[in-house]
Amino acid sequence: MSVWFPLGRIKCLVVDMPTDEIERNLGLQPLDALLTRLELGNHDLVEASPVQLTHKQVARARKGRRLTRNMQDKILVAVNKAGKGTFVQGDLFNYR
Repeated sequence: MSVWFPLGRIKCLVVDMPTDEIERNLGLQPLDALLTRLELGNHDLVEASPVQLTHKQVARARKGRRLTRNMQDKILVAVNKAGKGTFVQGDLFNYR
């Protein structure tokens, strides 16, 4: 990736930027299979969550979009409450 900086009389300066980006799309997560097995939808988690949780956040978690640890914890609490289970992070996500 190159970035152009205007430099007065000189036309421009090109600087190469490192492309070491974190992989954000990690594919379907175990959460998706678990919710399907428990016959729970995104709305069930949103309803069961004691903290603010949106349908979009649940959908992103199921699709494998990388989430913060805090968001993973919110999803875990909602799944345990809605699914009446005692699941752990490793049951829902294949990354940390």
